[in-house]
Order: sequence, then C-alpha cells, then structure tokens
Amino acid sequence: MKKRILLGVVILVILSVSGWYFLQKPAAQAPGQLTLYGNVDLRQVNLAFQVTGQIERMQVTEGTHVKPGQELACVDQTRYQAKLELAQANVAALQAHLDKLIAGNRPQEIAQAKNTYLATQSEAKQAYKTYERLKALLPKKLASQEDVDNAEAKAKALRHQEKATYEAWQVAILGARDEDIAQVRAQIAQAEAEVKLAKKNLTDTQLLSPIDGIVRDRVLEPGDLAQPQQTVMTLALNSPKWVRAYVSETALGQLKLGQPARVRTDSYPDKDYSGWIGYISPTAEFTPKTVQTEELRTQLVYQVRVFTCDPDSELRLGMPATVSLDLHTPPLNDPQCDAQPDHLVDN
Repeated sequence: MKKRILLGVVILVILSVSGWYFLQKPAAQAPGQLTLYGNVDLRQVNLAFQVTGQIERMQVTEGTHVKPGQELACVDQTRYQAKLELAQANVAALQAHLDKLIAGNRPQEIAQAKNTYLATQSEAKQAYKTYERLKALLPKKLASQEDVDNAEAKAKALRHQEKATYEAWQVAILGARDEDIAQVRAQIAQAEAEVKLAKKNLTDTQLLSPIDGIVRDRVLEPGDLAQPQQTVMTLALNSPKWVRAYVSETALGQLKLGQPARVRTDSYPDKDYSGWIGYISPTAEFTPKTVQTEELRTQLVYQVRVFTCDPDSELRLGMPATVSLDLHTPPLNDPQCDAQPDHLVDN
C-alpha cells in the first residue's frame, strides 16, 4: 500500500514538473508574426556655456519639462556687459571721426590757414629784401660776411615755411583724402564686428534650451565656475523615442523600413504604443548580454530601431519593451506619430 502511495507521489511530481516546463517554454510564433525584445532608447543633449563665468542662477531642476528658447541657467554678466559698452563707445568715436573727415574743415579753419600763409609770405619777402640790401653793402665794407650769411639763411628758411603754410592752406580747402576716409571706414567695420562678438558673448551668458525635452541631470550648481565645453546639464528629448531591439539573421529578410509595429512595456502591460521600423543596422554584431534569446549569445544579430509614439511621455530610457510585428502589413510611406493608420491605433 505504501509503495502505491509513494509511486503516486512520484508520478504527481513528474507531471507537475512537466507541466511547469511546458508552460514556461515560449510559445511558437504564429506565421506572419514576429516578436522582438529590447529597451526604450532616446536622444540626449549635453548643454554647456560658450563663455567662462560663475553660475549666478539655475532656473530648472531634474525632471522639469522645458521648451525651446527657455532660460535654464545664467552666469555673471558684469564683465561681458562692460565689454559690450566699451565696444559700442569705440564705434561711436570712430563714427564721429569719420563724420568729421567727410564734412571737411570749417570755414574758420580754412581762413586761419590762409592767414598763416599770408603772414609767412610777408615775412619771407621782408627777409629776402634784407638779404639783398646787406649783400649790396658787402663790397663797400658796410656789412660783414656773417651778417649777409645770416640774412640769406633766414630768407631761405622763411621761403620754405611760406611753402609749407601754403600747402597746409590747400589741404584745409581740399579736406580729407579718400584713403583716410576708407581707412576709418575699415576701422569702424572692425569695431562693429567687435560689438557683435561682445553681444554674442553677453547672450551666451544665458543657457537656453535648444529643444523640447526634460532635464535629466543638473551637473553644476550656482556658484560653480562654468567653462566652455563643460557640461552644465543634460536634456532628454521628448521625441523621437524608439525601442532598440535585435533580430537574428534568419528573420532579417522579413523586415522592411516603415513596417508598422506595436510596442508594449511591463510598466503599462495593457497599453499598446504604435510604431514603425525606422532603422535596420547594415552591419552584424554579437548578441549583447542584455538580450535574452533562446539561441546562443554568440549568435550574430542586427540592431533594429522601432520608433514609437509616446504623446503622454510614459516611456523612459532603458525601459524593457516587447515589439510585435505583422509581417503581412505593408510598410508605411511616411510614418508619423500624428497620422497613424487605423490598425495602429488602440480602440
């Protein structure tokens, strides 16, 4: 009797183990259906200031939804504001100098140059007469040779001065040369470029969001010294999102770009996300350790990206996901999240 009971227990254990094994064994996929397993992936942006400065304020924290153009952080602007004002003052000074050159000399300045020339001309004539008079007295011993030489030198000097004042008068009439005006114009262009650079540096003291996304990490804090190319915070893009999965070589030929798909996650097991195949890797790779398959891990596979529509931002980076593909459904011509076919929308 005991042997029969023991035999019944053994048979019951064997049946239980066999049932558990068959229940745990993955069911064969239906013809025309393909299931892939992967993880949610998305793009990230590492933000940094383009200028050096001490962070003055941070406007957002981790998890904050941000819009394009929204201010995220700011460094001290004092030095960059002063540089901008200095550059603007330099442009104003050069512009005033250019206006003066274009306008030319005032009538009073021209008259002053003319009077200086006439006065010098009179002195030169008088000096030349004195020299001639002393030169005539020299043979009669009524003037010394030294007096004659001094008179001659003075007359020549005044003749040169007369010529110089005459040319100065003519220059006052003609005004600035075209070359001088062109040079000042070039200096103004250079100064205006410095103003643009100063404005750009002042604008860059504000860290603005370039995308619509979510703040993932805040690396620096107010008081920290920010430098160019130093990450201040990381943003995760709201779109696009995709499931990074891997497909074996035997199933690769059944996949097409634009092929519609359904995505399901463990976090929302009763909800399907519409999607489509947006990328198929052109090169094979060894199966990543994170991918669980029935075949050996050393089998070569191809990476596939199944882009998904997540209007409620429920999918998170790294979240495990299951992708279901109907291989008989034709690829979409232009798959978009805002215009999905009826067979991809939950009813």
